[in-house]
Amino acid sequence: MQEVTLPSGNSMPVIGLGTWRLGEYPERFGHEVDLIRSALDLGITLLDTAEMYGEGGAEEVIGEAIRGRRDGLFLVSKFYPHNASRKGVREACERSLRRMDCDTIDLYLLHWPGSMPLAQTFEALRELQEQGKIRDFGVSNFNLSDLQDIPETDQSRLGCNQVYYNLAHREVEWEVSGWCRERGIPVMAYSPLDQAGALLGSPVVAGIAEKHSATAAQVALAWLLHQPDTVAIPKSARLERIRENLDAANLELDAADLAVLDEAFPPPKQAVRLGMR
Repeated sequence: MQEVTLPSGNSMPVIGLGTWRLGEYPERFGHEVDLIRSALDLGITLLDTAEMYGEGGAEEVIGEAIRGRRDGLFLVSKFYPHNASRKGVREACERSLRRMDCDTIDLYLLHWPGSMPLAQTFEALRELQEQGKIRDFGVSNFNLSDLQDIPETDQSRLGCNQVYYNLAHREVEWEVSGWCRERGIPVMAYSPLDQAGALLGSPVVAGIAEKHSATAAQVALAWLLHQPDTVAIPKSARLERIRENLDAANLELDAADLAVLDEAFPPPKQAVRLGMR
């Protein structure tokens, strides 16, 4: 699996599995555990979750699924902005570690900007890193002004900015991705296949998929992975789709493909805030 390098020097796979909506219904717990285990068998090593997903339920699913298999995995979790005080971050991290039954979170993110002083947030994150409870820390859904509000000494240490990013939603390219790229900070794309279906139903995407004997989803993911230091975390409850998504890392789009996609799905031409889902 291809990887990107974080400012710390640690590496992260370029394709993972999102877990939003997991852990919401107790009667589905066993099925969801089996899904995660089967995804690991296919080669998934990056799992993205959050304390918000199922109010900790998704982390519990992951904890059961990775029991005895923690080595070699890259776990990402996120904490609520209302838990972003120095004490709140530490306590939220401890809860997530207990739910996932592990000693370390590889990348721990502030889920979106809130009202807590970021100096407190990042002081707590540095402490957790020094204690070995997290390996790296970062943010999610941060616009440029939000990123600039982060204490300067921590800006270049961010493990990623996780954002809503796909061919149909390129808002991050206006200024955020450039800021991150200058500092060697990866962009992690959630909802990389969009949500309304219009992207995967595009005749343009379908044409490129046919050219490469691929699927529309693979083209959309391959386009994202062509962007510098970009990671995609599609969510799927179907093993065949998870396998398909993994295979997208092997799809090479040529310059003509990229030009056609740019024309059909152009980047923003004026200042625009990030989308959010």
